[in-house]
Amino acid sequence: MAAAVKPGKKSRECNYQWEGKDRSGKTVKGEMRAAGALVVTSTLRRQGIKATKVAKIRLNGHITDKDITLFTRQLATLIKAGVPLLQAFDVIGKGHNNRALRKLLLADIKRDVETGSSLANAFRKQPRYFDALFCNLVAAGETAGTLDILLERLAAYREKIQRIKRKIKSAMYYPISIIVVACIITAVILIYVIPAFKALFHGYGVDLPIPTLVVMAISDCLVDYGWAIFGGIGLGLYALFHFWKRSRGLQNQADRLILRLPLVGEVLRKATISRWSRTLSTLFAAGVPLVEALDSVAGAAGNQVYYDATKNIQSSINTGSSLTDAMAATHAFPGMVLQMIAIGEESGTLDAMLSKIADFFEAEVDDAVTGLSSLIEPLIMVVLGTLIGGIVVAMYLPIFTMGQVVG
Repeated sequence: MAAAVKPGKKSRECNYQWEGKDRSGKTVKGEMRAAGALVVTSTLRRQGIKATKVAKIRLNGHITDKDITLFTRQLATLIKAGVPLLQAFDVIGKGHNNRALRKLLLADIKRDVETGSSLANAFRKQPRYFDALFCNLVAAGETAGTLDILLERLAAYREKIQRIKRKIKSAMYYPISIIVVACIITAVILIYVIPAFKALFHGYGVDLPIPTLVVMAISDCLVDYGWAIFGGIGLGLYALFHFWKRSRGLQNQADRLILRLPLVGEVLRKATISRWSRTLSTLFAAGVPLVEALDSVAGAAGNQVYYDATKNIQSSINTGSSLTDAMAATHAFPGMVLQMIAIGEESGTLDAMLSKIADFFEAEVDDAVTGLSSLIEPLIMVVLGTLIGGIVVAMYLPIFTMGQVVG
């Protein structure tokens, strides 16, 4: 039995699937969005339908950035082809297998637009999927009557940003997976294999080499206190992640440390500058005022260091400083970037210069990731060979010693 909605409390609407019989006794079924099952039943009763079954639709799947990018590209294509906006939502919704996107996202947006809301405001009601950058560009497109152009530009922007992210993630997956597997194998050897060797060596009653004693001591520690060690590591990582999410200071320090890491830090810095330049270029080309655009740029930076730098740039521009001087004062951008920004400001082609900066650093990231992958693979092999090979040699040293004694 559905609970009644308390007076004065706004209930969240959900999608319901219903089945019932009409006045002629024919079985009919359909879907309805309402605040509860009782609302569905009463609405159907007013339509002359006696509901026999009302069930909430459980949304399967989740909406990813890739889904939003595809939706943006499809919407731009349909609008450019002259398809009315509401009809475009129907076409996109029917073409998606992702029920979460089709029922939750598209149904909500279409309903808001049908009731007179602008498309940008409809998107703003879904901040989980549409950030300030997305909404600002859509609003600029609606105001200028160039919604299809702005949506195409937005789709291209999201595709390039996601390509860079995929490139970096793919370069990190291999070494991380190898390291995790190596740690598991090493733990298994220390916990299960080494104790068997230990019992064998004690039976011979010989003096063991120091490397063998060290490996055995580590094995004993893992066997006796492994639950505490692994539990402590897990608890420590959870606590670190918990406090990191809630502490801006900790995020700032972590982001600064990441940018200073050898090899990886430089790649992430270039990727951040590329994303920063691409975002500002897209907004500026759409006619969004510079100070307002920097709000979206700060949020899209993806790094607390560049978020703070962007906010400082925004404050400096508000006091009359040029973009070049404001960026130079943060010490977060290379000299080449500052020179191109200065040329763009002087020539009135700032959006084009920002786009060229983004293209340059995207190419730099591609090259750096390729080089990093080539460097990391042999480095991992050396580390793993030293670790596992060292354990094997340490356990076979007593066997060699005993062989010499017997010989």
